[in-house]
Amino acid sequence: MVQHLTIARVAEALAVAWDTANDAVLAEGKRVLIDDPARFDGVQVVGVDEHAWGHTRKGDKYVTVIIDLTGIRDGTGPARLLDMVEGRSKHAFKACLSERPESWRQAVEVVAMDGFTGFKNATAQELPDAVPVMDPFHVVRLAGQALDECRRRVQQAIHGHRGRKGDPFYAARRTLHTGADLLTDKQKDRLTALCADDQHVELEATRGIYQRMIGAYREPNRKQAKILMEQLIASVSGGVPTALTEIVTLGRILKQRAADVLAYFDRPGTSNGSTEGINGRLEHLRGFALGFRNFTNYIARCLLETGGFRPRLHRGLG
Repeated sequence: MVQHLTIARVAEALAVAWDTANDAVLAEGKRVLIDDPARFDGVQVVGVDEHAWGHTRKGDKYVTVIIDLTGIRDGTGPARLLDMVEGRSKHAFKACLSERPESWRQAVEVVAMDGFTGFKNATAQELPDAVPVMDPFHVVRLAGQALDECRRRVQQAIHGHRGRKGDPFYAARRTLHTGADLLTDKQKDRLTALCADDQHVELEATRGIYQRMIGAYREPNRKQAKILMEQLIASVSGGVPTALTEIVTLGRILKQRAADVLAYFDRPGTSNGSTEGINGRLEHLRGFALGFRNFTNYIARCLLETGGFRPRLHRGLG
């Protein structure tokens, strides 16, 4: 766990069979770390997200990942994995929360999540005093998806086919997602040429909304940033031309979740970015293990890998 070694490497170093090493690691990890009730202490900020642990058609390949983000908000340590439950639904998250003591649930102040309403509803029922926060990563991703969908729609309407090498839309697909303050001269020229055509006005308008959203999150003054986001949500929540179908859809979502989106600006350090980082660690774990078939073993290995146990096993490690 400390050196991120595979079970095969551990078994080879100890000159034992793979099953022997795996059984020993899981048994001791469960006894010393996973079954320790104190690992749930002090949790005030929770992050929740989905994670694909299997890539076959057998069974539910998704799990709900619950992360402790308290250390990120307070600046006292990294995020850590608290638990994983099978499935990605309101009931899966709700069941996980209901298993915790009432005192623990009352101590949770913030829940950072994506746009999935199931997580929000479960939070409202089990953690009524906690503030749901729709984190910037997923809000920006919604705007980015709207931009991509608009680009593909306009491409199809004008050229009658998907983007191909040499098509101006396809060549600018990444440039469209680049922040205005990060554009190179070449990228600026490419966008200027793209927007010069009146047929591309819908794409230009959608990109404008995307850039305004990025600008709001990059604004260093949080009060001003919140005002910018409020203005953006108001501008896309009504009066948008029906031709801009992607902005209409985005505006509907932002209007429904406006309170959750704006809550982020009053609660710094509550982004789900660290949750996405742990998801990446879990992908790496599954990769060097060449996949898992036993869900119980997978949860145990994930907790040992990303549960914040390194300092507890070796006091000299941060």
